[in-house]
Amino acid sequence: LEPHKIRGIQLLDLRNLSRQQEIVTNMYVEAKLQFHTILDQVFPEYRKVFGDLYSRVSLLILKEYPTSEAVLTAGESKLAESVIEFCPSRSGQWAWEKAKKIMDSASRNPFQINVYQSHVINLRMYIELLFHYQGHLSELEDRIVALANELEEYKIIQSIPGIGEKIAATIISEIGEIDRFNHPKKLVAFAGVDPSVHSSGKFTATINRITKRGSSRLRHSLYLAVL
Repeated sequence: LEPHKIRGIQLLDLRNLSRQQEIVTNMYVEAKLQFHTILDQVFPEYRKVFGDLYSRVSLLILKEYPTSEAVLTAGESKLAESVIEFCPSRSGQWAWEKAKKIMDSASRNPFQINVYQSHVINLRMYIELLFHYQGHLSELEDRIVALANELEEYKIIQSIPGIGEKIAATIISEIGEIDRFNHPKKLVAFAGVDPSVHSSGKFTATINRITKRGSSRLRHSLYLAVL
């Protein structure tokens, strides 16, 4: 029985980690929304500088130079040095191009002078919060993949088009021991994707919706895979 016991613990661990990842992801999304709100009141033009606003170099530059005034005071040369420091893997030419974009965005920014210091404090606070959530999500993802790789069906289920590492881990953890479903229809019902039945007397509806019973997380993962 020992192998079955170990497998049960692995599946439960995987489920807990997957659900924790979902919780932290929701908190991260909420922090992004709050960050956007503050950024729109301080430096809205900055959004156009980097392809990924939430990349490490983007957030570090914004934390160092959160206002148009700070950017214009620093100058293009100082900005290029900061970009190289925060992203040493990219070329010097790329850093100078980004520095020029930052300068242009500061010149176009509607708020040339920041009146409220509280906005800058809040902006830097949310940047720290975003880094915090990114670190947690990265750690959770590594742990989930490492744990899921110990399960035989993890690689098998990824052979289905649309199912990657994260979705595969969620599907496996939410289903648990597959042996507890002695018929495919029971697994379909557990996912809540079986059609509901609506009938009264001699009337039987021809268009029915899915029941949406069972595990909502499993059903959501299947929906993402279909997309």
